Amino acid sequence: MLVLSRQRDESIIIGDNIVITIVDIRGDKVRLGIQAPTEIPVHRQEVYDAIQRENAMKEAETQRTSSQSPSKNASE
Repeated sequence: MLVLSRQRDESIIIGDNIVITIVDIRGDKVRLGIQAPTEIPVHRQEVYDAIQRENAMKEAETQRTSSQSPSKNASE
C-alpha cells in the first residue's frame, strides 16, 4: 500500500484520468473529491462489499435454478 501525506486542496493522480482531491479535514474525518470517467465505478468500501454479496447471491440463485431445471436431453 502506498501511503501519502496531503493537505487540503492537494490532489493525488491515478493513471491519466483519476484525480483524488482532499476537500476538507475535520478532526478524524477527511472529505475526498474524486474525478473519474463515468465508466469507472467509484464506491465506498462498504457499498462495494454489499454489491459483491448481492451479485454472489444472484449468481448462486441462477445456478441453483438452472441445475433444478430438467435438461432438454433428459426428456428425449
